[in-house]
Amino acid sequence: MDNKYKIKLGISIGDTNGIGPEVIVKTLADNRILNYCTPVIYGSAAVLNKVRKALHSEHFNYQQATSVQDLAPRKVNLITCWDHDLELNPGTPTPESGKASLDSLLTASRDLKAGFLDGLVTAPINKDNIQAEEFKFPGHTEFLTSYFDAPESLMLLVSGDLRVATVTGHMPLKDVSGKLTEQLLIRKLTILLSSLRNDFGILKPRVAVLGLNPHAGEQGLLGTEDVEIIRPTIMQMKERGHLVFGPYPADGFFGMQQYRQVDAVLAMYHDQGLIPFKTLAFESGVNYTAGLPIVRTSPDHGTAYDIAAKHIANETSFREALFLACDIIRKRQLEANPAV
Repeated sequence: MDNKYKIKLGISIGDTNGIGPEVIVKTLADNRILNYCTPVIYGSAAVLNKVRKALHSEHFNYQQATSVQDLAPRKVNLITCWDHDLELNPGTPTPESGKASLDSLLTASRDLKAGFLDGLVTAPINKDNIQAEEFKFPGHTEFLTSYFDAPESLMLLVSGDLRVATVTGHMPLKDVSGKLTEQLLIRKLTILLSSLRNDFGILKPRVAVLGLNPHAGEQGLLGTEDVEIIRPTIMQMKERGHLVFGPYPADGFFGMQQYRQVDAVLAMYHDQGLIPFKTLAFESGVNYTAGLPIVRTSPDHGTAYDIAAKHIANETSFREALFLACDIIRKRQLEANPAV
């Protein structure tokens, strides 16, 4: 791709006491990444230099940019988000590391909203220590949905042809049943189907919907949500011409590998979808936020404080998040301007 259309990909550094900086440095030490995009890290030189030195990463280099409007092509760029020497306490979340992760995310999001970036890859945050006046959300997904004025979004986990989305996200399990409505399910299915078509190029996507209760409710014996809410929603979507099937008992669905027969799976709640997904694709999985006007991906793991600074973090998921963001951005660019 010509430099004129080189993808500018923002990278928020995440919690600096977790593995975010490590997987970023390990990923971008491979200079072949620069054939796909111009990476823009939001953080500080001091943090990157400490991590690079600890990893003995001779191939990781970057250029400090004076602003996002003055990036060096074919180089990793750094936008400085704080100028003090941030103390690193690997494995321990601190108010300082939370503030740094927020400063990185806010600066990158601002530049993305202004049109200076084409997409964003977010390294893991700590959902507790990042809380502040500007961030009163349970996670990245909810923050970005609000920041980019999207009426609704969808957490979509991706690894190759395996795609698992969730109707509800970061909420207590006891609240899930009361949250489920036909209207919510229709909105989530609509986002999922649209993303499969527009972001993944699947012309007639097939979606399997999981039941909420054991055995998908056993005809109401083990809970009525499957019969009264989920099944009627599926029928509505079928009447509109969509290939939507279910509800399937979640255990048997994954146990019999039925996910291989569809383009995506819609789970009712976080762990129902993420436990089988991470079992199947823990090191390669990507979290994509569907339904936003911008492209945002992240690795499907957390801060992993238990292995921070042990230099054993696997960067595969972060690398895959970067590549998926590039793929979706390129699809959107070609759709908007076929001459690119």
